[in-house]
Order: sequence, then C-alpha cells, then structure tokens
Amino acid sequence: MRVINVTRRYTSIVLFSAAIVQLAAAAPLMAQTPGGTVIVKASTPKVVLKTPWGEPDLQGVWKDDFQIPLQRPPQYADREFLSDEERKTIDDKRAASLGRDNRRERGTEKDVAGAYNSVFISQKYTGRRTSMIVDPPNGQIPPRTPEAEKAAAADREYRLALIQATQTCKNKDRGCEGGTYAGPSPRWNELPPRYNVGRLNRHDGPDDGSLGDRCMSGILPDFGGAVGGFTRIVQTPGGISLFYEPLGQGQTFQRNVVMNGSPHLPAEIRQWWGDSRGRWEGNTLVVDVTNFNHKTDFQGSRENRHLIERFTRIDENTLEYIVTIEDPTVWTRPWTVKQELTRQDESLNRIYYEPRCHEGNYGLPALLAGARADDTAFAEGRGPHPATKDNTTCDSGE
Repeated sequence: MRVINVTRRYTSIVLFSAAIVQLAAAAPLMAQTPGGTVIVKASTPKVVLKTPWGEPDLQGVWKDDFQIPLQRPPQYADREFLSDEERKTIDDKRAASLGRDNRRERGTEKDVAGAYNSVFISQKYTGRRTSMIVDPPNGQIPPRTPEAEKAAAADREYRLALIQATQTCKNKDRGCEGGTYAGPSPRWNELPPRYNVGRLNRHDGPDDGSLGDRCMSGILPDFGGAVGGFTRIVQTPGGISLFYEPLGQGQTFQRNVVMNGSPHLPAEIRQWWGDSRGRWEGNTLVVDVTNFNHKTDFQGSRENRHLIERFTRIDENTLEYIVTIEDPTVWTRPWTVKQELTRQDESLNRIYYEPRCHEGNYGLPALLAGARADDTAFAEGRGPHPATKDNTTCDSGE
C-alpha cells in the first residue's frame, strides 16, 4: 500500500511528476551580507506570470505536497537530497506502519492518548530534500544562546513541578524526564516564569491551556501542519493577503502585507502575526516581518523574532517560499528554510476563512469546569489533590 493523504476533506490532485522535476533543481544560491548574514537567493522563474495591473502573479491555493523534516536527520549528515530509491523505501515503510490499530492497556490514559492516530492525520509522499532548512548547510537549527537556554530550563522546571505528584513521575515515564516524584509542589499556585504557550498540569484559567487548546496555534513562520497546510494568496493593486488553513482543528488565520512603502509600526505596537511590510525585488515578493508580541512562540522565539520572506512563482504550478528567521536572543545566527509549494486545483479544495475551531468549542470550558469540580471535591475530602492527576503529558500510565 502506498502512503496517501487519508484526510478526505483535504484531498487534492497532486502533480507528482512535475513536482519531482522541480525539486530536482540545483541547490539554492547563497550570498553573504557585509554583516555575515547568509541570504538564500530566490530561483529564477521559468515562466513569469503577471496580474492585469502588471505585478508578478502569486495568486492561488498552494501546499507543500511532500513530507520533508524541518531539520535533517543525523543519518544523512551533509547530504541535501535523497535518491528515488531511498524515498520509495521510506514511503513503503511508513505505509506498512500507519499505527491505526495501536492500543495500550485498556482503560489507561496511554490508551486514550492514542485516539488521534494516523486515521486523523494526512500522510504525504517523502520529499527529495533531506531537510527544509537550507542554511546552515548541515540542515540544523543553530545553537541556542545562553539566554534562551536559561528561559527554556525555567519553563521546564516549572512544568515538572506541576506534575511531580502524578503517576507519570512515580513511574518515571518520559513525560517526567528530568523530574522527580514528590508531593504536590509549593509552586502549584505560582504564575509561570513567562507567558504560557504550552499545556500546564492545571486549569486555573484559560491561559493554563496550550495555544492549541485555545484555538490560537497559528504562528509565523508557517510550514504547513499535519493535515496539509494550505495557503491562499490574494492580490489586489497595492495589496496582498495570505490565508492559512487548516491548522489543527480548523484554526485558520489571515494576514495582510502592507505594500505602500511605509515603515514598520512603532516598536510598542505588537501583533500576533507581526507587522508585514512587502516590496518587489524583480519577480520576487520580499516581506519583512517584525513587531511580534510575547504571547507567540516559534521554536522558543517570541517578541524579538524577525523574518525575511521571499515568494517567487517559478512556473504556473510552483511557488518557491524562502524565509530567513532571526532572533539574536534565541539563536547564535540566523537560519533559512525553503519550500516548493504546488498550486492546488481550486475546484477540489475549499478554503474556510473563518476560524472554525472556536465554533462550539466546548473543550476548554469543560476543562475549566472539570478542574473546579476537582478543587471542590478535594476541599470537601471527596477526592485527591488535583496536582496528583496528570492532565498534561497523557503519559501517566493510569
């Protein structure tokens, strides 16, 4: 059996032969600025398509049709591409182990945690490139700064404190790696070291849930999620809008690129998806994105994140996306990701622009209501301390 997209709602016609030829193009050209930043240059279009008002035409619904890891797996070392034989071997192996019937001991949390198996997740063919990261050349995210390491350690220490009284730590499961088993932590009622974006073992308020739990998982840069990651680009004279769908369970979002040459917003004005200012460099749309707020998180980067995006339509059915990501408080150097996106048949793909995750979202209110019931039961001597229940890692073994 071949690996196919099993999510019927997002089925599309995939132009495999054309895409493979496009992916076989030579490695991207690189240049270095006087300051040392490496810039991955956009490819030269084979065909230049124009809008009626004369701008390069980037419009359409686009998706990465291939599965490529963000970082290069160690076994490929400095190899940028896979052979066709290697790709087929990987696809055959994945097709034989989709994990649809994997079960743990009946009645355990680990068994329930397997509810979202591959039946709910799209499977794509393996791409030719060994990593989406093209700079550094080793395909790895650069080392983190001491400042970022310290912040990550503080987050981890806090999260472990909140689960230290659970079976997860008692059983030394992987969810408690680095932690110890003890009674409820004195930190149970503390605020997190910085704004919480993950899932805490507590539901005192909505902010204790993860961004996904709160239908707020849309983050830039976006490389597409497990269910495909469609992007629609719409152009008007002097304006460009990008619609991202789907993320998680219908967590769509939209952003507008300001094209009038005006400067970025003042530094004190922060936005969830930042402030996008675009310009044309030949046939490439270059978008400079700054002014993110502290509540977003991409690989540990928050309000100091800076993106330089490059969109180039290589031919009628291929859009090249290159983004350089910089945050001197998190990484020791900038790094760059490249994707080749294939235009989708719009008669077979429907984009839902409203964020559907919020419609009838009873999950988060139910989590809060359940936590209050646990608090009441414990206060009345009818139940255990809420800190003894692992509601975070799905790895408690009970």
